[in-house]
Amino acid sequence: MDRDELVLMRDVSIDFHVDGKSKVEIASERHLSRFRVARLLTTAREMGIVRISVALPEEAEDLSGPLAQALGVPVTIATSHSDARQRRDLLARTLAHIVRDEVREGMTVGISWSRTLETAAPYIDQLPPCEVVQLVGAQPVEGSGDSLGLIQHFKGLTGVRTWPIWAPLTVGDASTAAGLRAQPQIADALRKADELDLAVVAIGGWSPQSSTVYPTLSAADLSTVEKHHVVGECSGRLFDADGRELDPSLEERVVAVTLDQLRRTPTVIASGFGRETATAVRAGVRGGFVDMLVLDTDCATALAELTATG
Repeated sequence: MDRDELVLMRDVSIDFHVDGKSKVEIASERHLSRFRVARLLTTAREMGIVRISVALPEEAEDLSGPLAQALGVPVTIATSHSDARQRRDLLARTLAHIVRDEVREGMTVGISWSRTLETAAPYIDQLPPCEVVQLVGAQPVEGSGDSLGLIQHFKGLTGVRTWPIWAPLTVGDASTAAGLRAQPQIADALRKADELDLAVVAIGGWSPQSSTVYPTLSAADLSTVEKHHVVGECSGRLFDADGRELDPSLEERVVAVTLDQLRRTPTVIASGFGRETATAVRAGVRGGFVDMLVLDTDCATALAELTATG
């Protein structure tokens, strides 16, 4: 059986067992006969592709244990999928499940923004009474929402009090950013970041594809930033391979939580999506502002390769 058939078998199994689609829906969406869909599902069970989780045979080795041992933090790896959008959705579901399990009544919880966090939000349909703090200003991304929209989701949950940041993530000059940070409501939210019990963030690599900040910068900004050997960003904060926060002029123009505030937070859950974020994820752990990792299989595989080579 060739790999394409195995991949199709896995993806159809996820459609059926995880997403709850009927065989008729799967057949229609994938342009297959209902008979073939049924045969793929049966063969997947016989081959062990469908177990407690859904994975290809070569994905049977669980990398979470070796990665946790190598990095020194708990690692959870979401179910894989050949389609990137589906893979992000599966990562978001896994992240949402962990967040629901970690939040306790009375906690102060910080929420950053990323495509994965935005996708995860609808799966967090209830929380115990707590406070939720927006950790970053709004950074509109084509085809996605922003952090203000995300905090409004949590505002709608019963028993949740929210602390929004009514400002952009980055502005044109340092004085404007300082003025925004001094605004009472924004200042209150940023001070709340000193009282976090739990933070949920995303790690982005430093490239147009893996960072929501990179595409918004001017050529002059990028030229300045590149001199600092950036490997990744978290909540708009740039860092090097050892997770040290860098101090280019861009930092003064950011309205967001700092990496030092995250380091002081008892538990920081960080998500990582895609191979290109692996170096940044490792740097985040090295920098001491990540306590738990939730990764997709591509990021986990690349991270395992990095840790194997030191």
